Amino acid sequence: MKAADLLVKCLENEGVEVIFGIAGKEILELVNSLAKSTQIQFVPVRHEQGAAFMADVYGRLAGKAGVCLSTLGPGATNLLTGVSSAQLDHSPLIALIGQADVSRHRAESHQYINIPNVFEPVTKGSTQIVDPQTLATAIRKSFKLATIEKPGAAAVILPENVLSEVVTNPPLEVTPLPESVPTGDAVKTAMYLIESCKRPFLLVGNGVVRADAVGELRTLVDTLQSPVSHSFMAKGILETSHPQNYFTFGFSEKDEVLPGIQEADLLIAIGHDFVEKLPSHWNKGKLPVLHIDSMPAETNEFYPVAAELVGNIKITLQLLNQSGLPAKSWKPAGNLREVIMKAYQVNQQKTPSSHDPVKIEYVLQIIQRLSPDDAILISDVGAHKISIARTYQPKLPNRTIISNGLATMGIAIPGCLGAKLACPDSTVVAITGDGGALMNFAEIETASRLGLSFLIIVINDSMLKLEVKQMEKKFGETHGVTFQNPDFVKMADSYDITGKRAATLGEFEMAFQEFLSSSDGITLIELVM
Repeated sequence: MKAADLLVKCLENEGVEVIFGIAGKEILELVNSLAKSTQIQFVPVRHEQGAAFMADVYGRLAGKAGVCLSTLGPGATNLLTGVSSAQLDHSPLIALIGQADVSRHRAESHQYINIPNVFEPVTKGSTQIVDPQTLATAIRKSFKLATIEKPGAAAVILPENVLSEVVTNPPLEVTPLPESVPTGDAVKTAMYLIESCKRPFLLVGNGVVRADAVGELRTLVDTLQSPVSHSFMAKGILETSHPQNYFTFGFSEKDEVLPGIQEADLLIAIGHDFVEKLPSHWNKGKLPVLHIDSMPAETNEFYPVAAELVGNIKITLQLLNQSGLPAKSWKPAGNLREVIMKAYQVNQQKTPSSHDPVKIEYVLQIIQRLSPDDAILISDVGAHKISIARTYQPKLPNRTIISNGLATMGIAIPGCLGAKLACPDSTVVAITGDGGALMNFAEIETASRLGLSFLIIVINDSMLKLEVKQMEKKFGETHGVTFQNPDFVKMADSYDITGKRAATLGEFEMAFQEFLSSSDGITLIELVM
């Protein structure tokens, strides 16, 4: 069979159900082979960056690698931002990238760049297929690499001539990923550390969500009775009303959790990725750390590891819960939990009226109050991302998608497609600024073509608000951070989707309820700020 046909069989063997991408001359053999697959849906998108964002969000929600596809040269470089985002946010992703015939791999050739070297720094591995007989091995290795802890991106580069050559070897068997657990001595050391301290503070990251260890974490928290704070990407690990929930940490400014962390005598960091916030921000006092993660602790002056439990986080927490953990009940001074809730505007419900101007915190509270428990909220990057990280309280984990590693503008609209294809029965809502919205607005056509249903909320203030604030603070004036916008409602109409404009909270709530009550199609609500 042709190598392209084998590649499709390998992808089917890995459980791939959808591939996002754009066809090009160098990968036409693969696209033609995909057309024969009854398992894999090829989704033609409008921009390769959107394809990578779709695969990123799909991978986070589906629990398996999302796959994106491009041709060589500009197609490959267009993928780069989305692939980098998946890598830093530890989302499993496979990038299949076309390349020129190997006979053209020289200094100067049309559309030729050294793609393996371009992608090597932003992936866990970048492999170019030269011998088609190695294709099955390379695909199996790349999927294993992308999904094993910590997950990330892997790139497979496919020269045009390779895809049409004849191969005889079959796909490799997919075997379970290996799991490691801490030694008994390591658990005893950790238990001694916990027993010896008086004021442990738990800092929880997205590794707990990836390991499906939220239940084990809640058992640990209920036993220790110590305060807990989570990173942006770990929202939803504790219910809002939980007395040990001290909400989100990791803000550059006004991080209200820091006084509580500074009172602790032991920090228990569970599944926290430094890429979300370096410890130099939240552990200036260099408090001792009990490191619980799938990987050994990174060496860092502000992360002094007193003990570490390395291995499968779910099993590790089970071992701790079975070891007779002592209660370490304490509360930071000054009613800190109440201070945080007030500062972050948590549960400060407001009855909207036709006169109330739009304010993002109140918009988030309306979404939180009216949405189903399993609703997925996707945040683009901008000032609203900070508001979402502070104020919005999801009812379940892994239902608030925030790009916080690369912090990538433009992820929200294509992310909706990845979310809806991974979780077709869930309500999906994107919140994006006007800057991020127009970066990948064209993917609305892709979603409409697929018959998907979700909500896009566009904050229209004609500026990069976060940068405006930063420049005003630093220079006392702004430059180059404002612009003019098109009519978003007319743009929605041109894509044949529902467009509404809300200038008050009352108008927004009515529009949001109308979206929830409808069953089909895409709705765009423009928030006039």
